[in-house]
Order: sequence, then structure tokens, then C-alpha cells
Amino acid sequence: MAASASAPPTTRSLKRIVAASLIGTTIEWYDFFLYGSAAALVFNKLFFPDSEPLVGTLLSFLTYAVGFAARPLGALVFGHYGDRLGRKKLLVLSLLLMGGATFAIGLLPTHATVGAAAPVLLTVLRLVQGFALGGEWGGAVLLVSEHGDAKRRGFWASWPQTGAPAGQLLATGVLSALTALMSDSAFGAWGWRIPFLLSGVLVVVGLWIRLSVDESPVFKAALAQAEGRKAAAAGAEKMPLVAVLRHHWRDVLIAMGARMAENISYYVITAFILVYAVTAADLSKQTALNAVLIASAIHFAVIPVWGALSDRIGRKPVYLVGAVGVGLWMFPFFALIDSRSFGGLLIAVTVGLIFHGAMYAPQAAFFSEMFATRMRYSGASIGAQFASVAAGAPAPLIATALLADYKSSTPISLYVIAAALITVLAVVCAKETRHRDLSDIEATPEPDAPAALPADARTA
Repeated sequence: MAASASAPPTTRSLKRIVAASLIGTTIEWYDFFLYGSAAALVFNKLFFPDSEPLVGTLLSFLTYAVGFAARPLGALVFGHYGDRLGRKKLLVLSLLLMGGATFAIGLLPTHATVGAAAPVLLTVLRLVQGFALGGEWGGAVLLVSEHGDAKRRGFWASWPQTGAPAGQLLATGVLSALTALMSDSAFGAWGWRIPFLLSGVLVVVGLWIRLSVDESPVFKAALAQAEGRKAAAAGAEKMPLVAVLRHHWRDVLIAMGARMAENISYYVITAFILVYAVTAADLSKQTALNAVLIASAIHFAVIPVWGALSDRIGRKPVYLVGAVGVGLWMFPFFALIDSRSFGGLLIAVTVGLIFHGAMYAPQAAFFSEMFATRMRYSGASIGAQFASVAAGAPAPLIATALLADYKSSTPISLYVIAAALITVLAVVCAKETRHRDLSDIEATPEPDAPAALPADARTA
């Protein structure tokens, strides 16, 4: 049974699994990024109308950051049950939670209708979004990583990562189309609700596809082995979280450090840019949205290329190219935006996202390869999502506050450069993982634990 469970899938079935993960993550990131774009464009007026414009933007970004605060909790809960019950069941639940919360945001009354209750309700739904996304990422990348083979794992596992730019592309495209076709007053009155309500249709499509795939064969084999060990020891298996902190605490810290530059740079480039381009560079909302739209399409295209390159030269070299590149790019990034031309803005965002892709593409395989199968969902999710609280969550807030205080982009550039240095240090300390067989990565047995069952006993 273990042998058959570990048999590699055909290319056709692997593509179906990749498609299921990609479509699901695209929908979830669409929902998440839609909120970020709306926070930069209209939520300050709809939910915080009594504040100064920049203060209102800060408050709307604060509700945006709340979603990140819930992501570690989602990582803990989904990681625990994903390592116990399987990847597929939890991915279906995360999609339902995210889609339901996003659809509900489209129905929310604004401050003009219910007063202070409006931002409270908005914050609660944002918490649900963050909780769902905290569990989504780990399951989606593991489902692909554990189905594929080591030789091309970086390439195949990078496809769920393209769900982020695809979701950004979809969210920005819908908003860009609406702002181009509608007046500002109509968009502010009711047009902003349309992209949130569209989430309901997308979730139905995503569920149909996600329910059609099989559970990870690596997980099935590991579960069978765990049951055998449990029976032999006549005791309960340790919780995945406890096992992660015991055997993989160093890998969790490395994953958190590796995410700092990747997470911070992404939200500065795609979310804060909508504020900076309009308030500091005097560009229109439509111009900024169009630049992010085109750059996101290029971002989508380069991620699998970086993933494939990580299969050839390793996860660490590709990741370091991205971390160093995004740090060096920050001063030219803002200088190009300050030129107040669409061409300069487009180059700034595109190059920034290309460097980001060099970190984001190998990340799925890199983090998956760090952890043992029966604690992989927990380990990868905890490392990724706990970092988001310190990285992506406050990034637009910090960048907006620095702009308000210093009236300059220099402190923002230094902020991203500091994050890049942390990431470089973390990746340098990591071990190269590209040749690892996921089915062979198991935690080191505890001193008082019984020896692992022999191979013939595992397949009995």
C-alpha cells in the first residue's frame, strides 16, 4: 500500500492537481487583494469619513492589517488538522470561508448607514479572510509538492504561487475596468460592491475543481506509517505543532526570515503604490491600477521560470537573487515613480515584481522540503504565516506613516532594504533542499520514542 500510494502521478493528473491548487489560490488571493486595493481607493471614505484623507487611508490599511493578524491562527488550526486529516479537506474549508467573507463585504452597510458599526463589521470579516488564507497557502503548495517528483518540484510547486499575481491581476483588472467605466460618485456609491459579490461565482467554480482531485499520496503513506507506529507504541501521536517546535524550530525561524523581504516588498509594490502614486506623484488612480495590472501579468509569467531555475541551480541561489535585487531596486523604484510618467511607473513596478518572483517562486518547494510529512502542513504554514504578521501586515501602514511623517520615499526604501538584509541572512543560514525526497524526510526520533518500523512492517 505504501508503495502504491507513493507512485508518481501521470503528467495529466499532476496538471489537474496543479490547476486545482492554482484556481483555488487565485480565488483566495483575489478576495484578499481586492480588500487591499479597495482599502487604498475607497474604504477610507466609506468607512472612515470623519478622518483626514491620509489618516483615513491609514485606518483602512489598519483593518487590512487585521487580516494578517488572523493568518497565524489559521496556520495553526489548518496546519494541525491538515496534518491529521489531509490537505484536501482543509483546502475546501478555506475556500468556503474566504469566499463567504468576501461576498459578505460586498453586502456591508457603510458608515453613512450604520455609523461606527460599519468598520467593526468590516474588521470582523477581514479577520475571517485572514484566518482562511492562513490555512490556504500551506495546503495548496503541499498538495502539488507532495504529488510531484524532486527533479521538477520547484517548477510544479511554483504554479500555486502564481495564484497571488493571478488574484492580484483579477482584482486589479476588475477594479480598473469599473473605475474606467463608472464615475467616481457611482463607484463610491455602489460600484465598489460588484467585485466583492463576484467572489460568490468564483468560489462555486473553485470548489467544483478542488473537490475533483485526490489526497496527496505522500500524506497517505505517512498517515499509514503513523498509524502503525501508534499501534506499536500503544500511545497517542504527538500534536504536529509540538513536533514542529521540537524538531524543526530552526527551519521555522529560517522560513520566517526568508519571508521578510518577500512579503514587505510585495505589499509596498502592489498596495502602497496606489497611495504613493496618487498622493505623492500626482498620478491618477487609473494610471496606478493599469501599471499594477500589466506588471502582475508579467509577474505571473516569470514565477514558473524562476521555479524551474531553482530546480537547476538550487532554491537558495534563486531566492538570494530576489532578496538582493529587491533591496537594490528600492531607490530606483521610487525615483521612476517620481518621474510622474506611466512608463516610469510601469518599469518600477514590473522590475520590482520580477525580483519578488525570484523569492516567491522557489518558496513553495523550499519550505515544503524543510519539514517532515506528518508536520509539514503545520511547519510550512507557521513559518510562512507568522512572518506575515511582522512583514506584510504592517508594510502598507508603515510605508504610509513614513510618507506622512517625512514627506519622502527615502525612509520607505531603507525599510525595504532592512527587510532584504534579514532575508539574505536567513537564506544563507538555510540548507539547500532541492534534492530531497519528501517521502523520506521524517523527524528525528525522540530519545524515548520506539524505533521506526521496518520497511516490510510499514507496508503490511
